[in-house]
Amino acid sequence: MPALRLRAELNRIRVLLLTNRDSDNVGDQIIEASVISLLKTVAANLDLDEDSFEISSRAAGIISKKYMKTGDESLLKSARKAISKADILVFGGAPLFNYRYQTFYRRTIRTVELAQEYGVPTLFSSIGVEPYSDDDHRSQALKQALNLPVVKQIITRDDLPSVAKYVAGTQISTGLVADPAVFADKVFENIVGQSESNPKGSKSTIGLVVTRAGIFADNGIDFSEDDQRQFWLGVIELLRERQYGYRLFTTGHFTDEIFLDSLVREHGVPAKNVRFTVNSPDELIEELRACDAVIAYRLHASITSFALGVPSVGLSWNFKVPEFYKEIGYADRAISSDNWSPRHVVAVMENALANGVTKDSSYLYSVYKSLFDGVKDILTPDGEAVPYSLNEVYDALPRYPMTSLPEYRAKVQRKLRRSYDFYANKSIQWRPSIQDGLILRIGRRIKRALSNSIR
Repeated sequence: MPALRLRAELNRIRVLLLTNRDSDNVGDQIIEASVISLLKTVAANLDLDEDSFEISSRAAGIISKKYMKTGDESLLKSARKAISKADILVFGGAPLFNYRYQTFYRRTIRTVELAQEYGVPTLFSSIGVEPYSDDDHRSQALKQALNLPVVKQIITRDDLPSVAKYVAGTQISTGLVADPAVFADKVFENIVGQSESNPKGSKSTIGLVVTRAGIFADNGIDFSEDDQRQFWLGVIELLRERQYGYRLFTTGHFTDEIFLDSLVREHGVPAKNVRFTVNSPDELIEELRACDAVIAYRLHASITSFALGVPSVGLSWNFKVPEFYKEIGYADRAISSDNWSPRHVVAVMENALANGVTKDSSYLYSVYKSLFDGVKDILTPDGEAVPYSLNEVYDALPRYPMTSLPEYRAKVQRKLRRSYDFYANKSIQWRPSIQDGLILRIGRRIKRALSNSIR
């Protein structure tokens, strides 16, 4: 490819990494940091120094929503510039194929089309995949884009059979691998947990990770906002009876925080047991490290807990939750909605707490090996480099340096803008008597985090 040959002459390889880095879900930010660290390790493994391997990390939604609405080609200027300058395009660890109740797949399609236009080889690394459909035109449109010659590798963290159907008849490399966040214990090694001790007389601290009210209906589960509220209150009651400490928090979604605020305001959950806002990877890592076990709706709370060696129980609201627990050898720790009773969930948590976490090294290694193979096949297909061992990967992984003050402010400002957009559109229906107050209170908390963010 002309662009790649030119850059090779200039001794510089440019990787455009697309993740959900701008998502309120801090789990996506943990993925971004982990993929960057893994890519830098691949570069070292291929004997490329830092000056010759440049990673530009952008949001996976590099194609703007406004373009998707209008089709105005002038709105692609920024995306075209970023993609045309790249030697490799890597989609890292995001749910890029989602089409059932999201429209992200359309942006993925247009991004791949631009990569094809500029001849930029494209890798999908450890992505989330929704089930393939022969009958759904959206799935078929995605398949058409994924079959473009520029796509070299599609590696998933959950639905390999669907990936196989998407690429049937092509030479595209596929595989099932771990999520990049399984390396969070190493990447975020410098981020310590909360220092506060367990309440006097308590056995352990259990993290309780709530989610937004509408997520169940979106996934065809008959479980209302009040059902979730009563579930958590029942869990808290059992934990108190059994002398556990507990912490309530989210993975950073603004709408999750709205639910958490209502739980505290309306039912008297002590504020000392709650972290109302999570705005950076550092803050989520701190919360999870402070827990002895975790009960979570959000998948990346479970994945990051696993990485940190903290046993977790996953409350399954879509197929990806049980798939993850199956892959790590703890299928019994994923609980379907039929069994979301506080007593059953706490019993499963206690069993997980007693048995801890054991990691399969081959599972952890899979995401690095596939990324190494994908990059090597593009840059040096005939080269003699062999992938590092897992221990060598551990040693080589650059550590996350903690979120800087400017970065933290930027994250909070983006979150505020999204919360304002939510408020303006009122895309989720709440009871009119409390909706506005809830949103404004959460907004004030986010602003407080911004004003107090001097580290």
